[in-house]
Amino acid sequence: MDQPSEQSIPAERRSLWESVHPYLEKESLASFFLGVSSGFPFAMIGATLTTRLAQNEIDKSTITAFALAFFVYNLKPLWAWVVDGVRLPIIGALGQRVSWMVVAGLLVIAATFNLALVDPGADIAWTATSAVLVGLAGATFDIVIDAYRIETLKPYQLGTGSGMSQYGWRVGAAAAGALALVLAARYGWSIAYMACAIFALPAMITALVLGEPPRRQFVAKKKGFGEIWNSISGPFVEFFRRSGAWLVLLFILVHKIGDTLANLTFRLLFDDLGFSNDEIAIYDIGVGFWALIIGVFVGGILYSRLGLKKAVLIALVLMCISNASFALLAMAGHSNIGMAAAIGFENFASGYGGIVVVAYFSALCDLRFTAAQYALISAAASAVGRLLTAGTAGSLIEAMGYVNFYVLTTFLAVPGIVLFWWMMRTGLVDAAMGTAGEVGEGDARSDP
Repeated sequence: MDQPSEQSIPAERRSLWESVHPYLEKESLASFFLGVSSGFPFAMIGATLTTRLAQNEIDKSTITAFALAFFVYNLKPLWAWVVDGVRLPIIGALGQRVSWMVVAGLLVIAATFNLALVDPGADIAWTATSAVLVGLAGATFDIVIDAYRIETLKPYQLGTGSGMSQYGWRVGAAAAGALALVLAARYGWSIAYMACAIFALPAMITALVLGEPPRRQFVAKKKGFGEIWNSISGPFVEFFRRSGAWLVLLFILVHKIGDTLANLTFRLLFDDLGFSNDEIAIYDIGVGFWALIIGVFVGGILYSRLGLKKAVLIALVLMCISNASFALLAMAGHSNIGMAAAIGFENFASGYGGIVVVAYFSALCDLRFTAAQYALISAAASAVGRLLTAGTAGSLIEAMGYVNFYVLTTFLAVPGIVLFWWMMRTGLVDAAMGTAGEVGEGDARSDP
């Protein structure tokens, strides 16, 4: 190119505006709205459902076992290939990604209405089944959303676009959770859940307005058995042929154990410390929202100045420390300042980490297998933590107390930090990169 693009400007020559401007590009804004819809099912079966069950006086071990509903998200690689390769009848005329976005969104709305109508006190088994159905629909929605985002973003936009997606995810999860708490206190949980189904619409509308993503290359068509098998196995075979692929997968599995184990228990802590629904809503939104915004923008600027590898390492350290902040809150007791500080730091770390870690995972994808490979990566990222949360979190809290539990989650984050540092030093981060991070404007392997 005769003139350097904005994305090739060295870090020292970038103005603040040049670092911030990518957030305002069409693709990044689309990623935000996709993220909003991606985040709300998580709230419906996560912190919001935890609060709902706690207020129905369900015991802690049963409540934390509901994390198995999230485990459906870890199984999505099993059917992600369908979203990639199966053309829907009639509505398929809208395009592969757009048609699946609409169908998956409608499934999430239906599953949320179903969960709204259950009575946990009367039938805990059906409540658990309904939560799993929301997880199944939400996981399918996620497959489509992630593929649409990656194929819409150019390589140089992976950082800001992934950050905006995470920003939207947190806004969607927090807004849906806060709306549910406020409405539940006044009109009951059924009305609260039904109202939150509206958060499925932003992704559906975005896809209908923008149409098929520009980097979408494969066109679904009728296939024989052999071609179907290649569609299923191809994404996995390609990934594991890369240099260092098994170590990359190990990092994906272990890097978020402490964070996942801690995150799904925050509402139990708040409830036991005596915080009201309104207090939780105020601090999750009022403090957490602004801390998240700051984290996202700091992450985008540091990503452009430090490059992907150093930015990811910093994110891992911040997320580790954020777990320790909740140990301090547990020690302090019912403290509005303590709650604001813990939620603020956790949201800042999540906002910053959302930029760089999701950008790294997106860059690992081969553009021929976007939906299937990102489903594998994102599912693996929280699989171990979710299993531990479902099986042991409640029991650990009852046995150790909150302070020791959150100290434990802090130490569980250390192996991921050490492993990624070693991968940086040996060049495995670059060697295992996919075409989504290499092809087009910008290159995720390059340091500023």
